[in-house]
Amino acid sequence: MQTRSGTPRPITRYGNPVLHRRCADVTVFDDDLRQLVADMFASMAAANGVGLAANQIGVDARVFVVDCPDATGRNVVAHVVNPVLHLPESRELDVDGEGCLSVPGPQTDVGRPAEAYVTGVDMRGEPVRIDGTGRLARCLQHETDHLDGLLYVDRLPAKQRKRLLAESARHPGVGAGVPTA
Repeated sequence: MQTRSGTPRPITRYGNPVLHRRCADVTVFDDDLRQLVADMFASMAAANGVGLAANQIGVDARVFVVDCPDATGRNVVAHVVNPVLHLPESRELDVDGEGCLSVPGPQTDVGRPAEAYVTGVDMRGEPVRIDGTGRLARCLQHETDHLDGLLYVDRLPAKQRKRLLAESARHPGVGAGVPTA
């Protein structure tokens, strides 16, 4: 069961060291982990996101949450602890716009496999699998990348990445703690 009773936390921006290294495996499944998942859902909702990794709110833990539609339009609301990404053998790429709460503002086309799934466990340590197509497949890959210390802009040519990061630096940010006008 997913909960939205958490407290939104500020979104960590590109450049913070926690975003640029592999996150630690989760080994303790307790109330603190359940609160983290609740806070992640609240933070994602406050930032109008479709996915959020723990390091995007400054927490070094292999956890992500999603609230994202698949290719059929069915919305998937889930969380995964210690996810492992599985990609199809045939890598038919779907090139589509991608953005990131930690790189607020700009978006650009990124090629990713059109299908993917993750395996892992839930906040109680029970096995889970999330199969994704369309936008959900992109989201599963994007969030797993975060937990591996990779942001979507890191997949871009250096000149394009530099331009997008400069544009993002002028953006006020998203989520909790961001002043609104």
